[in-house]
Amino acid sequence: MTISVHVSQAAKAAVDELVPGLVASLIASRVTVGDAGLWGPEAEADAAIRLGWVEAVDVSQPLVDEIVALREQLAAKDLDRIVLAGMGGSSLAPEVIANTAGARLTVLDSTSPAQVLAAIDEGLERTVLVVSSKSGSTIETDSQRRAFEAAFSDLGIDPAERIVVVTDPGSPLDASARAAGYRVFNADPNVGGRYSALTAFGLVPAGLAGVDIAELLAEAEASMLELAVDSADNPALRLAAAITGIPPRRDKLGLVSDGTHIEGLPDWIEQLIAESTGKDGTGILPVVLLPVSPELESQPADLQIVRLVDDANEFHLTERHVGEILVSGTLGAQLLLWEYATAIAGYLLGINPFDQPDVESAKTAARGLLDSRPEPSAPAFTQDGIEVRVSDPALASSGTIAGVLDALWARLGEDGYVSVQAYANRLDVPQLQGLREMVAADSGRPTTFGWGPRFLHSTGQYHKGGPAQGVYLQILERTDVDLEIPGSPFTFGQLIEAQAAGDAAVLGDHGRPVVSLTITDAVDDVLALFEAAQ
Repeated sequence: MTISVHVSQAAKAAVDELVPGLVASLIASRVTVGDAGLWGPEAEADAAIRLGWVEAVDVSQPLVDEIVALREQLAAKDLDRIVLAGMGGSSLAPEVIANTAGARLTVLDSTSPAQVLAAIDEGLERTVLVVSSKSGSTIETDSQRRAFEAAFSDLGIDPAERIVVVTDPGSPLDASARAAGYRVFNADPNVGGRYSALTAFGLVPAGLAGVDIAELLAEAEASMLELAVDSADNPALRLAAAITGIPPRRDKLGLVSDGTHIEGLPDWIEQLIAESTGKDGTGILPVVLLPVSPELESQPADLQIVRLVDDANEFHLTERHVGEILVSGTLGAQLLLWEYATAIAGYLLGINPFDQPDVESAKTAARGLLDSRPEPSAPAFTQDGIEVRVSDPALASSGTIAGVLDALWARLGEDGYVSVQAYANRLDVPQLQGLREMVAADSGRPTTFGWGPRFLHSTGQYHKGGPAQGVYLQILERTDVDLEIPGSPFTFGQLIEAQAAGDAAVLGDHGRPVVSLTITDAVDDVLALFEAAQ
């Protein structure tokens, strides 16, 4: 077998109860043949145009030679730096593929003006930009493309020589890119973004960055039969049952990489599961953990740990690993495994795993703020240069940041979680991600971390469509650095500010408690946040 899924005694109860029914109902083979009726009549229209990923290995094979040929052409011109402008699954899949292979791929999935400038300024003369978007209407990707077009032109470089586009055939971006003379790769339009890892969206940027994408597809192909067969040993059926569970469910999924060669897979799994299952008031909340995260010690009753290892059959189990699920396999096989398991989890939960009904609300709110440009609301108070804003004035009654955080944690129920969202330049303040560990320890509850606005295209769906369990901590950054977006009436700085404010407003409208902390000095203010979180 190319994939191993070892379940704990606790998860085994769900496997033993659910898998026989999945086998009897031919669920694995029905997914494989693209049975759009599997998720019910309300989901059938979506499923009918979103199941192309089960054929991605075969459909993508002809792309390999094209991608390799283009890579060689670019290398002959000393163009060896690949920048990817994409959001959600369009960036997270190529990122894990490239990182695992040790290939250099600069992923630009932010509207932070400083981060966009850094992507432009680092060796533009040897840079190729890959623009990945199903339609091209994604505001972040469109803005990044415009900025690079202007930067290339300012250096006397024809953008048509440096921009590669990945999009659906017949999309507005497809038409405009071809008219501009850009090299275009069309992806299968019957695949949603988060299931697109083995399509052109995953393969083009990773392949141009130097990854052996033929080997990646071969890894996935080697796993296809065991994922498609209706058998109690099918790892996708076992994994889907184990992570979905039976009442009382563990509805949070802790993802830990432990000694595996695959780098960053939990981040990709996070967006796949959260956006696919977090709707209709239910779902599975992925929580990306370190091997030393507080949740592994406290072991909340509603958190199921999945440990990603190199070889589940050889992994040394100790008392510390009681209750965990172990998963191993090659990267290509695991990408396909988790896609199958997530779709089947949607079947078990009775939801449509292919739509994202609540993602658009934050986009709409951000667009409204960009159109009206209201003055920012006055902070509830300012401490050590950090501005504090809250969705409920009662949260700020203490007048201190530590008190605000304590008040936010007090809103957590026994099944609650904390979402930390950093709308900042992750190149300058990567240490912000360490705040997750402190918040998890201080709040005593599972804690997620997302860089904004990238998480809006993934876990943002769960925050608004999933169970009303979360409290939300936004970290915003105010700097003097800004960058115009050519042809747009707003700047990158105004865009990221509107995205944060729009999402906070939508969360507040859903009755979710939100605290927004705006930092003005990256180094000093981050230290102050760490102290408050302790």
